[in-house]
Amino acid sequence: MRLVFVVLLLAANTAWAQSWPSKPLRYIVPFPPGAFNDTLARTLSAELPKTLGQPVVVENRPGGNTIIATELALRSPPDGYTLYGAALPFSVIQSLYKTSFDVTKDFAPITLAGVTPNLLVANVGMPFNDVKGLIAHAKANPGSLNYASAGNGSSNHLSFELFKMMTGTRITHVPYKGSAPAVTDLLAGQVHVMFDNTPNVLPHVKAGKLKALAVSSKSRTSQAPDVPTVDEAGVPGYDVGVWFGVLTVAGTPREIVQRLNSEMVKVLTSAEVKERFGRLGVDVAAGTPEQFSQFLKSEVARWAKVVHDANIKAD
Repeated sequence: MRLVFVVLLLAANTAWAQSWPSKPLRYIVPFPPGAFNDTLARTLSAELPKTLGQPVVVENRPGGNTIIATELALRSPPDGYTLYGAALPFSVIQSLYKTSFDVTKDFAPITLAGVTPNLLVANVGMPFNDVKGLIAHAKANPGSLNYASAGNGSSNHLSFELFKMMTGTRITHVPYKGSAPAVTDLLAGQVHVMFDNTPNVLPHVKAGKLKALAVSSKSRTSQAPDVPTVDEAGVPGYDVGVWFGVLTVAGTPREIVQRLNSEMVKVLTSAEVKERFGRLGVDVAAGTPEQFSQFLKSEVARWAKVVHDANIKAD
């Protein structure tokens, strides 16, 4: 009887998956409009309906250091109708806060979507033009500089706290509710420096409105080939890559996860999207759900160690 029940259950799930989707999907973004996570969501929401036959509605739910959006997604049934746009902060949230969820168990990875370095940028009025100058100025004037971030636990926050730990500098953290307002104040000189995703600040660098000091990744970016890495610029071993991906709720039928993966990979690896993302400094990194799952586990372990070793606290 048990075997018959299992067979019937599998048949029911398969039939359900074959009829999916029968209503609109929602795509929850834990950041405000303007940053690349939102760009990714808007790109997928424009293209997926062409093959899924249903609209994909983007919901920006910033705040609570992404916890609000994360918990909102987890309150959804595991039916494939809720997508969640994760980025690097997703892998550190459990290390900084007491959460009721486990990102590696309560979500079902669909695909890694893209990777980009952070750019270390400074207001044009700062009296330094490179990493060594920044370090020297910070050490000569401890506590006089401040840096902006998109919020506690964001990739900009983590990148700079790691930088401070590795350089022995005192630079004050000023968290914002998203990258856009942080960059606005950086341009105005209200804050002095910041790491931010390449797409968010590269246009300002090219326009001469911000100074680019270094890129956070191990290798230089083709979007700014003349900008050295932080490692090259005087902080050996520094390496931070920012990633973006899409997940759904754990327990979603495998057939639906595979369908979502297949359709998203088609969109992301199209020549037009790869070229568009490339102009923004993002390399497409689409793959299988299994590859994304292993990647996420490694990122969670890596950042847990950094948070502990650097004694990073949520301000």
